[in-house]
Amino acid sequence: SQDHRKRRTGWQAPSFVEIAGDKPDLKTIESAELAGRRHLSLRLPATNLARRRRLPLGYHRFQMECRGGAFDSLLIAAPRRAFDVPGKAWGVFLPLYSLVSRESWGAGDFSDLEKLVEWTTAEGGTVVSTLPLMASFFNHPLEISPYMPASRLFWNELYVDPRKAPEYMECPAARTLVHSNFFERDVAALRSLPQVDHRRVMALKRPVLEAMAQWLLKTKSERTTAFLDYVADHPRLSDYARFRAAAERQQAPWPAWPQRLRSGKLKPGDYDPADETYHQYAQWLAEEQLQQLSAKRDGRAGLYLDFPLGVHPYSYDVWRNPERFALQASTGAPPDSLFTKGQNWGFPPPHPGVMRRQGYAYFIASLRHQFRHTRWIRIDHVMGLHRLFWIPEDRPASEGVYVHYPAEELYAILCLESHRTKTVVVGENLGTVPPEVTRAMGERGLKPMYVLQYEAQPDPKKCLRAAPANAVASLNTHDMPPFAAFWEGSDLRDLQEIGLLDRKEAAEQLQKRQSVRKALQEFLPGKPPRRASAEPAGAIMQRCQEWLASSRAKMVLVNLEDLWLETAPQNVPGTNLERPNWQRKARYSLEEFRTMAGVANVLRSIRRLRSPRRANLRAK
Repeated sequence: SQDHRKRRTGWQAPSFVEIAGDKPDLKTIESAELAGRRHLSLRLPATNLARRRRLPLGYHRFQMECRGGAFDSLLIAAPRRAFDVPGKAWGVFLPLYSLVSRESWGAGDFSDLEKLVEWTTAEGGTVVSTLPLMASFFNHPLEISPYMPASRLFWNELYVDPRKAPEYMECPAARTLVHSNFFERDVAALRSLPQVDHRRVMALKRPVLEAMAQWLLKTKSERTTAFLDYVADHPRLSDYARFRAAAERQQAPWPAWPQRLRSGKLKPGDYDPADETYHQYAQWLAEEQLQQLSAKRDGRAGLYLDFPLGVHPYSYDVWRNPERFALQASTGAPPDSLFTKGQNWGFPPPHPGVMRRQGYAYFIASLRHQFRHTRWIRIDHVMGLHRLFWIPEDRPASEGVYVHYPAEELYAILCLESHRTKTVVVGENLGTVPPEVTRAMGERGLKPMYVLQYEAQPDPKKCLRAAPANAVASLNTHDMPPFAAFWEGSDLRDLQEIGLLDRKEAAEQLQKRQSVRKALQEFLPGKPPRRASAEPAGAIMQRCQEWLASSRAKMVLVNLEDLWLETAPQNVPGTNLERPNWQRKARYSLEEFRTMAGVANVLRSIRRLRSPRRANLRAK
């Protein structure tokens, strides 16, 4: 029934808005002739909508009948600007896989994230930021980059904590497995590694989850009913679970499957039903644990999640709807001073024409998947709302071209979804940004990023421009060296070692970096040392953090690893084979760093400088 659909899915019966007058004032924006047919782009002024009824915010179908036939289109009624919050705030950043604790099984999980949220709240922070938490491939292929997900519609089960589910304590097989000698030995080995072995951690965790899933189905409890209801209410989940189960049966990515399977037509014999159940159950637990984490919003730090630009070419998303992607091209970047041959990021760009024809269904679903759990969200490569660099298949990046996207409509969707969930939207706008992107972000209320290591110049008087009042400010990002490496110049030596800089370029960059160091020391408040080398890295790091905290920036984000002067990066762009990206654990565990005096001192200073009382005093 309609009432049942509304209660279970949020669906509502369609409403109709009349157009005032028999001949509405349709204004021609542009026209073109294609294949012998004339195409018009028309604008319907808002004054033509019947005044007796305001068009509610949301997605509507616009239907028009004329001599040439009947036409319909998506109509987006959206706020002009994205959702915003008052005041100034601060938070912390750490990749979740890197956030290890004494209880984790070799990688951070949602329980560790919840503990970090609680600690950040106690320190006065507002958000906890991390890298994308989307689904990953652990076999056929192994792909651990959070920016190359197996789907933008599902979570990474690596982060599920089995012990948090009620059925863990009820399932003898799961508890027997976890307390066995070989399991405890393997967990100890994974905890001792300096890097996260994603595949081994998942291989250890999966049998526990599988045992719990089978136990749940046998018990026929209220939890069983809740699980089965969730699966019934989310048909896409079963489709995804069968895709993952079929991949495990085939032991190959989907382009290597038989034709029928490649075309999206799976039958029960194509996969193991137990594998299907496992993937359904893992996603249910991930959703449940994230919901528990994000539901307690009042007075508690919220999540600041990351929306990746693309999806793996072997992903569920591409397999299920290949027409949504330009499969004969890859997304990337044109040549620049660092990557002289350009960059090929390896994932197919979304097809702008199909996006529009399908009413942006995939884009909306991908956003909603994250928006319902996050208080802030970062849109990776926000320029992609306007244009993407397409590289033809089997051609070098230097032969790519920019393809434009319907930015106005994509911004409208972002603004609408952000208001529906009260989520602040941040655009990753680093690098060479076209003026129209900066202008559109300002008009639509997307927060820009301000990164001190990127902004710093060698002129002491103009070393740093003021952080914009609406910006998210930080010392660095996950794609940059930590502050201590930046300060010491060890990142430049690393780039020379892997061949991204030659000896001459490295020497020039190091000389410039030394000038930047001196300029920073003179520019920042406080008395600079007589010799630039005399100031410890920890002292200048704290001065930089305090300068950001005292700025007008909307949000200050603290990379926790900077607080103990980490020098190893989490990711070095362009080094998929040369460096162990997306694997390094934090040097200190959650239990260790939350008791470190140096960490507490910096955060206490940031809290004081970000406080409303301090801001009011500066305003007076």
